[in-house]
Amino acid sequence: MSNPYNRKLALSGLDMSRIDEPSMGSIIEEVVTDKLHGLAFSPYVDGQDNMTEVSADQIRERMAMLAPHTRWIRTFSCTRGNELSPGVAQELGLKTMVGVWIDDDLEHNEEELANGLEIAKRGEAGILAIGNEVMLREEISEDQLIAYIERAKAELKEAGVDVPVGYVDAYFLFENHPRVADACDVVLVNCYPFWEGYPIEHANIYMREMYRRAQNVAKGKKVIIAETGWPNIGTADRGAVPSRANAMKYFIDAVRWTDEEGIELFYFAGFDEAWKIAKEGDVGAYWGLWDKDGNPKYFA
Repeated sequence: MSNPYNRKLALSGLDMSRIDEPSMGSIIEEVVTDKLHGLAFSPYVDGQDNMTEVSADQIRERMAMLAPHTRWIRTFSCTRGNELSPGVAQELGLKTMVGVWIDDDLEHNEEELANGLEIAKRGEAGILAIGNEVMLREEISEDQLIAYIERAKAELKEAGVDVPVGYVDAYFLFENHPRVADACDVVLVNCYPFWEGYPIEHANIYMREMYRRAQNVAKGKKVIIAETGWPNIGTADRGAVPSRANAMKYFIDAVRWTDEEGIELFYFAGFDEAWKIAKEGDVGAYWGLWDKDGNPKYFA
């Protein structure tokens, strides 16, 4: 397929082995100036985490930093103020993949689902993602997850709302749970060569394989890359080494390939997230294209 975003720079002609960091920075600046398809959005600042109640003003301030550089944002929750994010995104001219957080707190799941459906009914959701890696965390059963997905689809249909409903997880979880893929309108896959220990030299090739494996189980449905990325700081995971150069190379390779193939990509992430160190180790804080304060990390 032809390049869907008409990048000014011919990404397909790059030989990454011959490009230094300043040149990669110029490439990244041009790519984000042309706008990415999508970015993962975190509204949190220093001292906050995903249990913090966030305000519309804080969401707007954070999102406005990313808005000139992307067409979509992806959210992860519909409670604790995060339910305001899709409306703010719409004000800023962005579309939203609205994330409904599902885990083993069944009472909280009901609040998440109700808010997510209300967002979709208001016309603020481009895609409704019911759950993120809940199978990977083994917090609910396959049947429970499918029930949530089917409830969302049925309620939106009854309301006359045409919003695709999907679920986000690692590519291999859809292989292990094909009934979940069958329940989705769109298959939303996380592709992380880093977390599987692949060295940067082979990471892009492996990401392509992850995507193809998800396509095989999707049975013709659209497959979207809901997350992929590479950290610039932290402890190595086997052959996967965090570094500024590796993060830049991975980003360019990911955008180049998905542009060439016409694949919709939500890059992880917009901002660095210091609160993730507690759950993912030192590497968890440094996946952003912008640092925690909103400064671009790889270009001027």
